[in-house]
Amino acid sequence: MNKWFIRILLVMLSVSPACGQTTQQLRDSLSTLIRQIEQNKNSVDLRLQKAALNMQLQQWEYAKDEYSEVLRMDKGNLTALRFRGYAHERMGNYNFARADYEAFLKEVPDHFETLLGLALLNQKDKHFTEAMDQINRVVEMFPDNAVAYAARAGIELERGLNELAEYDFSEAIRYDEENADYWLDRAEVRISLGRKKEALADIHQAMSLGVARADVEHLLKRCRK
Repeated sequence: MNKWFIRILLVMLSVSPACGQTTQQLRDSLSTLIRQIEQNKNSVDLRLQKAALNMQLQQWEYAKDEYSEVLRMDKGNLTALRFRGYAHERMGNYNFARADYEAFLKEVPDHFETLLGLALLNQKDKHFTEAMDQINRVVEMFPDNAVAYAARAGIELERGLNELAEYDFSEAIRYDEENADYWLDRAEVRISLGRKKEALADIHQAMSLGVARADVEHLLKRCRK
């Protein structure tokens, strides 16, 4: 999976890590929650907190099992359903992930992150027609969302549709011009299209937004070739 998908999937995963916590601090918090759950095994809230920490620590199977236990106790818990789908996806259980996403969307049909996640899942699972149909639907539903355009550009890049990807990165920039990643994404596409002068302008714009020159030197070299 390319870097665009990795970045977009992070948008979908809205379990936010505690600010400034190290991995060890997260593990310590997890140990505390495990002890609390031992004293209160039927607490949905505690289990959701534990699953969120499992997700932050990339312990996908533990998270999946915890969300499944929540759903056993509260079958209508949409938080557990949605994030169990994500955990299944990270484990490569695409059919289970799709089932959870689709079940969630039956209840919340306009949920942006899950609609986006389903499109990316279909792309990863080589359901290419479904992936494109789904991402087009996302863009139609959220026509001013920069992430939607960037996600579609990532799918287009995987298919070698670089001119379409250049357009979608331009749209992403139009709606979020402070995002340096989008400028660099478009620069890479423009280099591949032989439009190096325009790519160079994009790189300099990203630098003006705080990107270090050392981080774009490889792109600058490609523009000079």
